[in-house]
Amino acid sequence: MFNFSLLRVLTGRELQQEKSKDYRNVVVIQIIIIVFGLVLSEPLLTDSKSDVSKFIISIFSFFGATYAFLLWDMLRNFTQNKPLITVILIVLFVIVIMGTLVEFPYYHVLTVYNRPAYLLTIHSLLFPIEVIVITFAIRDIFSGGFMSSAKLWGAACVFLMVGISFGSLYDLLTIMRPGTLGADIELGLPNYSECVTFSFCVLGGVDPGLLPSKLIRNISTIEAVWGNIYAMLIIGRLLGLPRDDESSK
Repeated sequence: MFNFSLLRVLTGRELQQEKSKDYRNVVVIQIIIIVFGLVLSEPLLTDSKSDVSKFIISIFSFFGATYAFLLWDMLRNFTQNKPLITVILIVLFVIVIMGTLVEFPYYHVLTVYNRPAYLLTIHSLLFPIEVIVITFAIRDIFSGGFMSSAKLWGAACVFLMVGISFGSLYDLLTIMRPGTLGADIELGLPNYSECVTFSFCVLGGVDPGLLPSKLIRNISTIEAVWGNIYAMLIIGRLLGLPRDDESSK
């Protein structure tokens, strides 16, 4: 799934094909993660220690780790800054290993006594990486003089990534101040899935049925406004570009 051939310099056509493939892979994983967050969160909220919840956590952890490294793989399409790429790879590797050792439901290799601090550290490391990838992806989508499949997949990828990233931000805020989302939810995957659900309710214009704190309410307003502006800009940008084959002619 990961293409390490990008260590060599790709031609323009090869790079576009690689971007399209990487965007598509990320979108598929994003959809799976979102479906888990929106549909399968009920057992986690009811009893996170049940057999069903343990199975959901195991599957979610696998797709979460895959998503993290797909983001890194996609980042390599946008920059040749090797220190940045290496640092992000190391950080993601540490996050995945620590998360597996601590959160895997069927065994516990490491026991964390200050769980809020541990979760805060994990999300504080992951959220800036998501922001960096989003920044590069947006720049890529709005660059170039023609429309391609890479831009279409990239537009969908960025929209879903922003929803997931805001979910991570809400999770960070609820870790620092439990209850700010408007519900008393167990920290960890149950709280994260509820934050992702809240985030996509905001983007989709659906009432989440919660009464969050003023801070989260204001941030969610920014997210909603950004979603509308992004939709208008991306539609105007992509529809105004000639197709790849037309540009070649």
